[in-house]
Amino acid sequence: MSRKTAEAVGLKRRTLVQAAAVAPAALAFPSLVRAQASPVRIGYTMARTGPWTTGAQVSQEPNYLLWAEQQNAAGGLNVKGQRRLIELVSSDDRSDIETCVRSYEKLMGSDKVDLILAPWGSNANFAVAPLATRFGYPLLGPTALSRRLIEMKLPYFFSLLQQPAPMMNALVDMLKANGVRSVATIYVDDLFGLENYAALKVALQGSGISLVEDKSYPLGVKDLSPVLRSMKDKNPDAFIGLTYPPDTILASRQAKEIGFNPKFFYASVGTAFQLYRNVMGASAEGVLGMGSWNSKTSPGAKAYFDAHVKKFGAQKEPDRWASGATWAGLEILTAAVAKVGLDRKALRDYIAKTEHDTILGKIRFAGSENTGTPGTVGQWQKGEFEVVWPKSNATAALIAKPNW
Repeated sequence: MSRKTAEAVGLKRRTLVQAAAVAPAALAFPSLVRAQASPVRIGYTMARTGPWTTGAQVSQEPNYLLWAEQQNAAGGLNVKGQRRLIELVSSDDRSDIETCVRSYEKLMGSDKVDLILAPWGSNANFAVAPLATRFGYPLLGPTALSRRLIEMKLPYFFSLLQQPAPMMNALVDMLKANGVRSVATIYVDDLFGLENYAALKVALQGSGISLVEDKSYPLGVKDLSPVLRSMKDKNPDAFIGLTYPPDTILASRQAKEIGFNPKFFYASVGTAFQLYRNVMGASAEGVLGMGSWNSKTSPGAKAYFDAHVKKFGAQKEPDRWASGATWAGLEILTAAVAKVGLDRKALRDYIAKTEHDTILGKIRFAGSENTGTPGTVGQWQKGEFEVVWPKSNATAALIAKPNW
């Protein structure tokens, strides 16, 4: 069997599994025979293998599954007043851009699914967003952090995360307000790392905070101790890691091993994950990172958090950053379909022109950018990742980080 044939068979099998999974909902609502016969087919790829898997399987796919289950338990997705069951058509993109692009071309081109959901990460969204605009599919990206993607002005793409400038401005504002005079930073050598590093350098200009050392590193790095030792020798007030989940944990572990104890230790992506707290244990206390919500943020956030834990267990909590953005995007999509149905141009216009109520608060878009929620900083405190900056969004006050 050829690779392409195997992939096609695998996709078909997964589609059938998803269809079987929603059948009990149809049995529970016998009046929805028409809905069962005409499901809303929603396509996506997700990293289930490869280096993107950790983030994808925390921040995105569990939320897609929970959302579809909740909608089907209610009789189906409300499509302009008619309930129709959701059928998820999904596959593993294997953390590979080419696979991701080819899969979305098939979903939108030949499969002609009704809607699509976003893949994981800035790189994948950068590749898929132009396709979504070409095929005319609204794409709400909850894990795309890229100014370049915003500047492409793709009318069908909407980014839910705050972009590098607001996030780095919030971080620098917090550091400046707390007497920081020097920082050292590492950053992953890809779109995410490069854009956030550039935004950080701009934010530091005129702040009175000096950048004493900055180093890039390749994706898949296995040892950061040499650069961390060099930074320790310079004794900065703050360390900033613009890192992916495995690297975030690696940098934290190795900083602890060598006794690198700056007053402020910031790393992301991954700090807001339960995995980070589990791996680092008590050493997670006081560590900072990208985060925007927790169950105290709003009643809706608590309801979502509780439902997620009930379905996936206490060992698979949603992360306190992009999981919230993923759910907010699903809330926006749900409301849009209820209002205008499945006409994709009408959906795009509704999403673009409406202020949306979500678990994160009000979200509105200027072009592709979410301008409704501010840049934020989170911190582990007594087992919870609290929002600590800006103060207007804080769920707890900033604390001093104890030594490792």
